[in-house]
Amino acid sequence: MNESASGGRGVPAAGAIAGLRGVTPVVFRAGCPDCRGRFELTASALRLAIGASRRTTFYSFTCPECGAAVRKPAGERIVELLTGGGVRTLRLHSTV
Repeated sequence: MNESASGGRGVPAAGAIAGLRGVTPVVFRAGCPDCRGRFELTASALRLAIGASRRTTFYSFTCPECGAAVRKPAGERIVELLTGGGVRTLRLHSTV
């Protein structure tokens, strides 16, 4: 076994990749307030911004049906679900 190909963990790289074939990507249900479309989005289609308050913590995406930029508030549970599902997160810092 080639240690560099396995990352030094003792698992051949080909075996590690083969194990990923059965993984189902996480999808999130969302809706557009503009066109009222309902759809599913992958984690890569969403962005999460975490600010200092509820007002500055939100998630956003582009509606796949009408192209509108959508921004919705994200409470603690939504933040937990999105971060756990692999959504890219931006932490906002106040300048105060």
